[in-house]
Amino acid sequence: MIAPTRSCSARNSVKTVNLPMLAGAVSTVIFALSAMPMLAKAARTKDLGSYSLGNIVLSNTGNLVHSVYVFNLPPGPIWVLHSFYLVSTALMLVWYLRFTGSPRFRHPRNLHNSADALSALDR
Repeated sequence: MIAPTRSCSARNSVKTVNLPMLAGAVSTVIFALSAMPMLAKAARTKDLGSYSLGNIVLSNTGNLVHSVYVFNLPPGPIWVLHSFYLVSTALMLVWYLRFTGSPRFRHPRNLHNSADALSALDR
């Protein structure tokens, strides 16, 4: 008796990994992890004086405009990454305005040197 032969190849019998999807998932994790130290430090120290308000505003604006493109793509890692960017840049903007604000309304505790603190108290 002759044993039945299999005509299906190893390629068809083993689930193939979708390389672009895997690359997207891995890069999403890497990009998110790269931003976490900045977010953690900003949350912990509440010192955002070294950040540029212009850059934070432009990042938020760019992310909002880019959302039109991203959320018209099929759901995938790019949605997760972009959502992370939306949340993190929005948080940075809120924290910047809350903890740095206008020089006129800065609390002496948030100022970086004693001269700025004294001038804020004189107002």
